Amino acid sequence: MTASRLVIRTVRYGGVWASLLAVTSLLQAGAALVLPAVLSRAVDGVLGGSTSLTWPLVYAGLVAISMTGDALTELSTGAGTAAATARLRHLFTRHVLGLGPSAGLPPGDLTSRAVTATADTAYAPSAAILAATAVVPPLGGVIALVLLDPWLALTFALGLPAIVALLRSFVRDTSAVVGRYLEAQSRIATRLVETLAGSRTVAAAGAAERETERVLAPLPELSAQGHATWRIQATTAGRSTLAVPFLQLAVLAVAGYELAHGRLTAGGLLAGAQYAGLGSDIGPVIAQLGRLARARAGAARLAPVLDRPAPAYGPGSLPGGPGRLEFRGVSAASVLDGVNLVVPGGGAVAVVGRSGGGKSLLAALAGRLADPDDGEVLLDGVPLPSLKHAELREAVGYAFARPALFGDTIAEAIGGDAETAARAACADAFIRRLPLGYRTPPSEAPLSGGELQRLGLARAFAHPGRVLVLDDATSSLDTVTETQVGDVLTRDGRTRLIIAHRVGTAARADLVAWLDGGTVRACAPHRELWSDPEYREVFGE
Repeated sequence: MTASRLVIRTVRYGGVWASLLAVTSLLQAGAALVLPAVLSRAVDGVLGGSTSLTWPLVYAGLVAISMTGDALTELSTGAGTAAATARLRHLFTRHVLGLGPSAGLPPGDLTSRAVTATADTAYAPSAAILAATAVVPPLGGVIALVLLDPWLALTFALGLPAIVALLRSFVRDTSAVVGRYLEAQSRIATRLVETLAGSRTVAAAGAAERETERVLAPLPELSAQGHATWRIQATTAGRSTLAVPFLQLAVLAVAGYELAHGRLTAGGLLAGAQYAGLGSDIGPVIAQLGRLARARAGAARLAPVLDRPAPAYGPGSLPGGPGRLEFRGVSAASVLDGVNLVVPGGGAVAVVGRSGGGKSLLAALAGRLADPDDGEVLLDGVPLPSLKHAELREAVGYAFARPALFGDTIAEAIGGDAETAARAACADAFIRRLPLGYRTPPSEAPLSGGELQRLGLARAFAHPGRVLVLDDATSSLDTVTETQVGDVLTRDGRTRLIIAHRVGTAARADLVAWLDGGTVRACAPHRELWSDPEYREVFGE
């Protein structure tokens, strides 16, 4: 999807407000075109001695229509932009969450796109409609000049190429500058999110000043592009300010000549001056083209993410089975190379290896949080990509080293039989000490790293699936708690794939898969592997 196609798609998101905006802006444009003609009739009537109030009343009515249209235009512009922003953010967020880890961008960058780029792109419905209707008065003004007096139209036409060139350069320059502005803004957001995530480390290292400088390093670029935007607008406005009055004066001079020779009435001269003003009034067009350029720049930030295909899921379901997990010739991310591993149904396999050896990647592949480059992963004989999304998510539960808690309460964050699961994870006691116990919102719960991990384990224990994957999920637990949780895991009847860093965790597993050099060097009980000095080195022994 190109940025232009996304802008066109976004125009439809304005909904009923976009339709109202089209109607009201066209009414305003029509009123603006008719007003000079009505004023001309009114002036000529007064100068001719007429006492009829018809034309003055028509003029007043058109002014009232224009004012009403202006109010409705402001309302529909704001409401339509808000509706488009909401649709875009929903679309983008849903797609990013569907991509999962395969989104491949830092959280700060994705947040910047979800917040800023969607808001900029959402200008598209109102900007497109208002840009289209903003062209009506200038075009109508030119046509009216032709009908009023061809010489007036010819005089005006001589200045049109300069106005067209001005608009083209404005759109070209604005699109480029706004794109660079959004990129600089995204770099700042990405670095800020990274720094906030490590705020304790920053404080402990006394690196606040250094991190501030790093986060704000793109600020000069952001400032430069912001100033460039204003310079482009100021330059365009300045040139139009110089060109438009000269064009109007030229038309007015010709109109005066025509009046002097009896080929134009006084009302016609007044109408000609106003139509020349309408024809050269490119200010509204420039403003809306600027918004369209900003919308296109925002869309250029969204489109590459939206173009990334989310993992496809099949229509299949799992047969009854014990949860046998099998890796066949799996290679991924230049880390794993031809891994063959069978996790027996109902068994516990601990995965050990040096840091960076692919243990967490293997855990991600087990539940299709990532896909292999080669080979396949099967659950009870069924390749994971052929399963329905809901079927796979129900079958495989996870616990992570740094779990994120979702839900309005601790109980909701755990799910299922929360209290039973919490007791299994040695979390029940500290949960009951929280201000509202299990009804405490996660954001208001003062949790240590170990307590957070225990809640993540409780959520995994509450999961009804046949496979449980623990990715370094006990690393922050003290030895006693880790042993207690390990005993629960030993009795758990599900298939367990456990990323292990401690000797005790490996010793309690049925089998240990020793990752070395991107492949499984050995798969055997811990007691058999312990005699190998290189195996003991994995644990620092």
